[in-house]
Amino acid sequence: MDKINKLKENLLKKGYDVKTFDDIDGTVEYLNNAIDQKTVGFGGSVTLHKIGIYPMLKKHNKVYWHEELEEDMTVMEARKKAAEAEIYLSSVNAISLNGEIVNIDNTGNRVAAMTFGPKEVYLILGRNKICNDLNEAVNRARNIAAPLNAKRLNKKTPCAIKTDKCYDCQSEDRICRNLSIFWKRPLCLKYHVVIIDKDLGY
Repeated sequence: MDKINKLKENLLKKGYDVKTFDDIDGTVEYLNNAIDQKTVGFGGSVTLHKIGIYPMLKKHNKVYWHEELEEDMTVMEARKKAAEAEIYLSSVNAISLNGEIVNIDNTGNRVAAMTFGPKEVYLILGRNKICNDLNEAVNRARNIAAPLNAKRLNKKTPCAIKTDKCYDCQSEDRICRNLSIFWKRPLCLKYHVVIIDKDLGY
């Protein structure tokens, strides 16, 4: 918990709204109450699946998620709708104790929507995403999160087969195609960082 409190302190200094929770139930209750009668976009995230917030928000919001497709919508259409929504939810690949937020993406829909478009962004993460410094955070995003996500998505890449590190491969299936680092809260959007004292996602 000391790490979480230190991270919260540094994120507040950088201009983020920060909430911390001991468990998933409290997190879901908070999100479900905070987001109501809105258009909501989801980024690809094991964490969001794990906490089960999608079916809750769908009851009283219009939600777009390419991992939970409506019958009349393609993956790309869902990604675009999500990026244009009033509220955007995602996790992060890694975050430093200093509050630097790191994400690696494939198509760029997630890192783009986290930076520009929605009115508010909620970043939900478990304690396992917290790293000591920026170098460790980038290393985590590249050599832990990316291989596990490549395997989850059944990609034909060296990292997906071995799940041990990034091989900087030239495969068409490569998912680590762009890197985003928030040194400080980006302008124009309101950001909510939600930290859960549990190991969640990759």
